[in-house]
Amino acid sequence: MPSTLKQYGGLDIVWIRTREIEELSQNIRKIIDGQDIDLRVSHEGVWNILKNDIHILAKLKNEQVNILQQDKDLLKDTLADISHQLKTPLTSMMIMIDLLEDASPDKQAEFTRHIQVGLQRTEWLVSALLKMAKLEAGAIAFAKEAVHASVIIEEAIEPLQIQLELKRQNIRVSGEARLICDKRWTVEALGNIIKNASEHSPDDSEIRIESGENPICTWISVTDSGSGLERAQIAKLFRRFEGSESGTGYGIGLPLALAIMRGQGGDIEVTGGGHGQGASFTLKLFR
Repeated sequence: MPSTLKQYGGLDIVWIRTREIEELSQNIRKIIDGQDIDLRVSHEGVWNILKNDIHILAKLKNEQVNILQQDKDLLKDTLADISHQLKTPLTSMMIMIDLLEDASPDKQAEFTRHIQVGLQRTEWLVSALLKMAKLEAGAIAFAKEAVHASVIIEEAIEPLQIQLELKRQNIRVSGEARLICDKRWTVEALGNIIKNASEHSPDDSEIRIESGENPICTWISVTDSGSGLERAQIAKLFRRFEGSESGTGYGIGLPLALAIMRGQGGDIEVTGGGHGQGASFTLKLFR
């Protein structure tokens, strides 16, 4: 016998069988234990409405649990990656420090240079990972303003001057556009793209930076002088700790650049090149 609704003295009274309450209670406990129970019913009535509402609440709860588990797994994997990436240079520096005292003057100078480079790379890695963590946590509020692409390009190149001079690489800039973006973070993104282009271009080569706009977006593109990228390489470029095949990168710069652009409603498009053409990375900000 189903639950019924009767009216007494203007009040709606719902009669519900004890068995129905016990059955609902058991199903709720199963849901709490993680089982997938469907409580929905198609019949009318306040009791059935209550069961449908409980079903919706249970689905929301399960979705939240799944999201939390995914975040937990991601955090676990990220911490493992960070630990691995930091352990390698730190172990190397500790070994060189132990050998430093008894080494010859030439070796001492060599070890000191290696330690300085290791410290600089470790500092950059930690800084990049902290920025990435803030972006993924949604803790960055982008302050958008109108700024010329030439200003962003100039500021992005400035900290890379020594690297470019050591490889005797020339930057050729053309075009102009007016971007609506967070200047500081866009400079960070572009700087990582230019750094990647320098690492994958030979000595005495040229890196081309162009900017422009169209009805869909404003953009800045960076084209290196490397041998191009295969489709399989492009697929893993923006995966942390996977995209770098050079001895100077950690595989974090490109994922950070992508996170910055997407955080501003933009994207990065990659053209593989090849056959004498270098790869192109285009930073896009959609209108």
